[in-house]
Amino acid sequence: MEPTPQGERMRFHRMDEMSPDDFRLLRTVHEQNLLQLPDLLLDLLERLGGDEAYPVDRRTHSLQAATRALRDGRDEETVVVALLHDVGEALGPLNHGEVIAAILKPFIREENHWMLAHHPVFQTYFYGSQVGIDPNGREAYRESPHFAYTAEFCALYDEVSFDPDYPQEPIETFIPMVRRVLRRPWDTPAPEPETRGGELN
Repeated sequence: MEPTPQGERMRFHRMDEMSPDDFRLLRTVHEQNLLQLPDLLLDLLERLGGDEAYPVDRRTHSLQAATRALRDGRDEETVVVALLHDVGEALGPLNHGEVIAAILKPFIREENHWMLAHHPVFQTYFYGSQVGIDPNGREAYRESPHFAYTAEFCALYDEVSFDPDYPQEPIETFIPMVRRVLRRPWDTPAPEPETRGGELN
């Protein structure tokens, strides 16, 4: 991808006036933004650090979730999804699952997109009865083909990853994975996960 030439600017004042040269430059800008996306998301992950209200801060929680997925032998996309599943909290505290699902949709498989969007309600299964929330809210999605996948993801990687004594991998382990998954061309289907047995493959 060629960098945007210094000082080059699109000329239109209305989008229905865009010329081929404008479209060419617009595509270059979009491609540059896509290349910056991994760093933007990793920066949002860093912003989840330092919250002392949780047993571990949310950055550590995310690292623990990704570490558990990695040590279970999950495919790289699933490990990255585990790492970034709560990044949306920095932008949309009331709908963080939908936020990160929308951002990652062009890069990930349908089951991971669905899981990200719905994991907050699936998480209430583990704590809802303690705080006056229906723990069975996830039952509204029982007929989804991704129900079992999402329930298992939450059980194995999300709800258990608040352990101050768990030896998680450092962020450096995951940065190359994030870059590979997010640099996948947005118009190319994601590869199928490896067959290994179990719901998450």
